[in-house]
Amino acid sequence: MTSYEACGLLVGHATDADGATGCTVVRGVDGPFRAAVHVVGRATGTRELALLDPGQLVDRVDAILLAGGSAYGLDAAAGVMRWMEERGRGFPVGIGVVPIVPAAVVFDLAPLGRFDARPTPALGHAACEAANSTPTEGSVGAGTGATVGKVAGAAQSMKGGCGVAGADEGNVVVRALAVVNAFGDVRDGSGRIVAGARDGDGGWLDTAAHVARSAGPATRFDALAGRNTTLCVVSTNVALDRVQLASLARAASAALFRRITPVGTPYDGDVVFATAPCVDGIVASPLQVEAMAVGALELAIERAVRTRTAGEILS
Repeated sequence: MTSYEACGLLVGHATDADGATGCTVVRGVDGPFRAAVHVVGRATGTRELALLDPGQLVDRVDAILLAGGSAYGLDAAAGVMRWMEERGRGFPVGIGVVPIVPAAVVFDLAPLGRFDARPTPALGHAACEAANSTPTEGSVGAGTGATVGKVAGAAQSMKGGCGVAGADEGNVVVRALAVVNAFGDVRDGSGRIVAGARDGDGGWLDTAAHVARSAGPATRFDALAGRNTTLCVVSTNVALDRVQLASLARAASAALFRRITPVGTPYDGDVVFATAPCVDGIVASPLQVEAMAVGALELAIERAVRTRTAGEILS
């Protein structure tokens, strides 16, 4: 299993199996960490992303929340904040602390989930409590109700999930986590589709090719708007300043374009977070970290669909 210990982080899931939703929290072992973000998709559901810009005052975060439930799932951040406040963790404001918890969500209200099942503050709190250095993968946390390959509708799509992977070169460590709930298909390193939309005969429809040859008004895909997203977190033990960390998030997004086709569409809310230590990070080339992050995130995306629970074609 991939350990986050070297990055000073823990990852926790809270899962509502009956409602087919959940949330995933990335938090520091003992305190805050530095974070940045790159937005790839054009249908995002997010919270507190603006403060991750290098020009903002707050230069650290206490946790990152990934959640199902579409915009409703952002409520789970209140539980993460409560867990942090109970332990005195947050941005100090004299009379107390304000925990900093950027968040992003996927749409899992259909077809697997119940529309009224959304990650709650209680689930956010539970994910913090459950956090450990070797997170599980598959249909857990924010990946519980994830699906992929939805261009032809739910009956011809497949389950997505949550995947984790890592890369180690000497003392340089990179970890990657991906919650894959994509409009497009997921491919392996050779370019073969491994999960996605099926055609009427059970073969691969090939979403990118299907969209490219589809005639008719753009409104034909409007029913899919806002229902797809891949959320990623890449983490390292290397000391990166805020500009370098923002560059890491942007560079790591190359993995999405290599492994998900198409990606970043008007119907996807894809977001890539990047994290590094606030203190005690090692010295290494930022370019090396970027290259390692792309490879690790590619594998995490693939593992998200390979480790999901049984049941390929949805009905």
